[in-house]
Parts: sequence; structure tokens; C-alpha cells
Amino acid sequence: MSRERASCPRCRRTARAIDRGRSAGEYDGTLRQIIHALKYDGRRSLAPRLAALMRRLGGDLLDDADWVVPVPLHWRRQRTRGFNQACDLARHLDVPVLDALERIRHTMPQIELPAPRRHANVRDAFALKAHRLPWKRRASPASRLAGTCVVLVDDVSTTGATLDACARVLKQAGVREVRALTAARVVARPR
Repeated sequence: MSRERASCPRCRRTARAIDRGRSAGEYDGTLRQIIHALKYDGRRSLAPRLAALMRRLGGDLLDDADWVVPVPLHWRRQRTRGFNQACDLARHLDVPVLDALERIRHTMPQIELPAPRRHANVRDAFALKAHRLPWKRRASPASRLAGTCVVLVDDVSTTGATLDACARVLKQAGVREVRALTAARVVARPR
């Protein structure tokens, strides 16, 4: 099947903000169990090995990248979970991590929504992280991103809506190229 026909009609009509992307594997079987253990059971010790798999299978996306940027959780969800699994994965990819994005709007979990509603669910849900402490003498994320190549990191990609929403914010900040690397991707089965 051609790549164009493999995409949904909305995806064929709308230009994507992600230039290249890859997942380490299909969100099924053992890989699904490992991601669930990391994400929902708090088994953070799995992150280094899962990141090693991502690095091995997606190394070409990381080779000349300036930054890896983890997909953020909303502060409420992160407080409930206690950590952001995307941050844990990003730390082990051997590329500098830039915590550049924040989720400014609490959204329903994407897994609970049908595919057509996922893009609307995350529209305008992300923004560049603002300096909360103006006396800190670090460069703003926007100034550090301009003209760079960034790899967005997340645990699972289903429709790509969350990654695309994050990539749009990064492109608006002047990022030259946005790539996406996830541990797993949901693959729709033909009916």
C-alpha cells in the first residue's frame, strides 16, 4: 500500500510539522507490557533499556540532532503519576535534553478518544516553556531552539496528534527540523 493511502484522509489534507519519525516497535505484546509497567506501575528502571532500544532502532534520527525534547504531561497528570515517562526516556538517548515545552491545557487521555477527535483534543494544548524565575540567567527555550534540529520523544504514538501539536509549537519557535522518536506506535489492523 502506498504511504499516501496508508494515511487517514485528514492526514493527507494537512501538512505535518514532523519532518521524520520512527518508533522502536509496534505497541503490542511484550513492548506494550513494558511501556505499561514503566508508565502505570512506576517501573522507572525500565526507561534506560527502553531508551537503548529506541537509540538502536532510531539512531539515525538522533545522530545530528541538537536536542531531544520530551513531550510534556500536564502538571496535574505528572503530579498524580509522579514522573513523566517521556523525560525518563529522553535522558537516556545520549543527546542533550531541552525541557522546552509545557502542556498548558489539561486534556483527556488520547487513548480514550476515537482517532478523529485526537487532533482537536491537543490543539493549542502546548506552548514553549516560559521562565518562571526571571533572575535565572539561562537562555530561554526559544533562543536555544532557533535554527536547530530537535527530536521529540514520547512513549507511544497512536495517531501522531500529540507529536504534531508539539512539533507545530517548535516550528513556530524557529526550529529548522523536527523529528519524532517513540518507543512504540499503534498500528491499525486492516478490517
